[in-house]
Amino acid sequence: MSKRIALVAGEASGDLLASHLIAALKQRLPDAEFFGIGGPKMQAQGFDAWWPLEKLAVMGYVDALRNYREIAGIRRQLKKRLLAQRPDIFIGVDAPDFNLGLETDLKAAGVKTIHYVSPSIWAWRGGRIKKIGRAVDRVLALFPMEPPLYQKAGIPVTYVGHPLADTIPLETNKKAVREVLQIAAETPVFALLPGSRQGELAMMADTFVQTAKLIHERLPGALFVVPLATRETRLQFESAIYRQQAAALPFRLLFGHAQEALGAADVSLVASGTATLEAALIKRPMVITYKIAGASYWIAKRLVYQSFVGLPNILAGREVAPEIIQDAATPENLAGALFKLYEDKDNARVVAEVFTDIHLQLRQNAAEKAAQAVIECLS
Repeated sequence: MSKRIALVAGEASGDLLASHLIAALKQRLPDAEFFGIGGPKMQAQGFDAWWPLEKLAVMGYVDALRNYREIAGIRRQLKKRLLAQRPDIFIGVDAPDFNLGLETDLKAAGVKTIHYVSPSIWAWRGGRIKKIGRAVDRVLALFPMEPPLYQKAGIPVTYVGHPLADTIPLETNKKAVREVLQIAAETPVFALLPGSRQGELAMMADTFVQTAKLIHERLPGALFVVPLATRETRLQFESAIYRQQAAALPFRLLFGHAQEALGAADVSLVASGTATLEAALIKRPMVITYKIAGASYWIAKRLVYQSFVGLPNILAGREVAPEIIQDAATPENLAGALFKLYEDKDNARVVAEVFTDIHLQLRQNAAEKAAQAVIECLS
């Protein structure tokens, strides 16, 4: 009898992780059915999306409160449908605020549950580990500092590494990537990654465009490559270019292709999130930035244990990439930091060495390990 596997992913990074997992599971369970909430990469693997993941892609406490009624309604409907259909297993992919409560109810009803991507209990709100223990039969952890925390709490955990470390080569040839994108070898290239969610673009698109204007004043030959995840976020960035009267600047807007943009770049400006890990695995210097609503930032700041917000710095245990966030994230500060990195070729070599060490740590054949853990839970 074919296995029925429910998944929920709430943003682009979860869509990527889940798509790799589905592909690996299909090798072992060719007749399995996959359904729930997901994005285009999951759907390309045959996933039946009952709702698109954009419905869950909110940003910060204020945004979550604003969309609470709709999101709560989706979770109620999804829970009712899953309890009626009783999948063989439920896999919540990241999105802990949505998934952990759902997993708790499903587990209590006898449905096996896995949470793929440990919530950042090592960074903030460590007390959540008790809630995670009630919610799941197993956690699939992406980072090496996570399993000891779960083992200490008696929660089954499997360290799977990060799929991006498996799919991104240890060396990315800048010259070859530029040839594909038709960018001259001598062109100064800055990759701008303002985020994958509309909320992120609303907060940061104008700042990114203003930063590009300042860099262009100092370096007129510079090219700005901007990968954007959706038509909506592309429209938001184009609107910011119009608002900032920057249509004359040499922007190259791409649909997706973040890794190509990063591979072609000398330096990158990256909104904090999974994209910072991509930039690290591609071994390019970057400035990490972020802005959220003031109230959300005030709350988060009081709950955080870590000195850093960017994954590359957290994994390295020191600031390898400058972090310029919230009120400090002015176009002047960002442009100054990017220009400094662009000129410092010795630093670029040091950064590449540190990021290579991180790459090797995270390269664990993640999708296969995750799929094996799912099979073990199913049996």
